[in-house]
Amino acid sequence: MTVAQAQELPKNQAVKMVRSFLIWTFTLTVCWLVVGFPLVFLILTVGSLFAISLQAILPTSAVLVVAGAILSVNVLVILFGAALLTLKGIHPHEVQWLRWLNGQANPSHGAVFASCPLTCDRPPV
Repeated sequence: MTVAQAQELPKNQAVKMVRSFLIWTFTLTVCWLVVGFPLVFLILTVGSLFAISLQAILPTSAVLVVAGAILSVNVLVILFGAALLTLKGIHPHEVQWLRWLNGQANPSHGAVFASCPLTCDRPPV
């Protein structure tokens, strides 16, 4: 009985895993849409050519089959990637390039205003 209770995940851990999975899903989706745009464009171009060639075999549903297949594969890859990252225990707040997601800015330089050379480093008059 003690072994069975020790192997059971606490509720807090399950909530953290679900939260991590949802954050990874959102992050991978945004990265796929923003960074992978040229690849998405290439996939859609090949898919449209495939739909045109498939039109001779399936006249009424060629576009639906190709669009559904492309969309399904993209969703499955994103969900599989999010599940893999979650199960490996990699949390989004541990990843260095995800500071934008947590609201932690890392500015490379401070703001320099145009009037600063005239007013900065001068004692007030």
